[in-house]
Amino acid sequence: MNGWLSVQRGEAPLIIAIPHAGTMLPDELLGRFVSPWQARKDADWWVDKFYAFATGLGATIVATAVSRSVIDVNRDPGGVSLYPGQATTELCPTTDFDGNLLYHDGQAPDPSEVAERRARYFDPYHAALVEELYRLRSAHNRVVLYDAHSIRSHVPRLFAGSLPVFNIGTNNGETCAAELEAAVVAACAASGSPNVLNGRFRGGWTTRHYGQPETGIHAVQMELAMRSYLIEPATFTPKTWPAPLERTRTAETVRTLSSVLNACIDWTCA
Repeated sequence: MNGWLSVQRGEAPLIIAIPHAGTMLPDELLGRFVSPWQARKDADWWVDKFYAFATGLGATIVATAVSRSVIDVNRDPGGVSLYPGQATTELCPTTDFDGNLLYHDGQAPDPSEVAERRARYFDPYHAALVEELYRLRSAHNRVVLYDAHSIRSHVPRLFAGSLPVFNIGTNNGETCAAELEAAVVAACAASGSPNVLNGRFRGGWTTRHYGQPETGIHAVQMELAMRSYLIEPATFTPKTWPAPLERTRTAETVRTLSSVLNACIDWTCA
């Protein structure tokens, strides 16, 4: 770990990527953000904590501690929208999920600063993913890259209504084998909680870029609705957010996620 990028190596043919659980804001940016709390609000809260069990399965975990408000390492580095016609945020976001401005007037990053942040954070994060993918692919016929995410259950600017608990993304079946996709769907369905395949979230840049089944690298994104592991408040303020992990909900969700990850590993060995 170098302070913002961590790699926990395992030998199973499974990599867990955690791009958005970080909350680190560089000191030089603190005064430019409207609010440090707001700049951290959209983190995938606690995802790194409840996926920690995956090391016991032999999985490799690659995670960044940098806030997605500094740079979103799961966006197209060229700025191309992953969801044309739908609201989204940029490589270096200037608004939060609710459309509120993140920076004081005149303080948003210009193109040269975006390029600098990409070189500082985005490129090393993906270099680490590539290194681990090639390391494991050299030892296994098939490797699964599992991109781990979560989001508030209700974000009207991004989607209508209440998001299903388990949102599986394979970019309409392009990023992994159909058998792997089916195994992940079955594990989620067994939980009894609402789930969807390639709904609002079909997989971000990581899933779409690395998921190349013909090369033996298969990618799946999992977007969890946060109500699956915490109690979401009626209003989101510095006093109410982030909410802590709720023990019973977390335990139930981790059981399902354990089934999902074991299904991924089992499939690679089939």
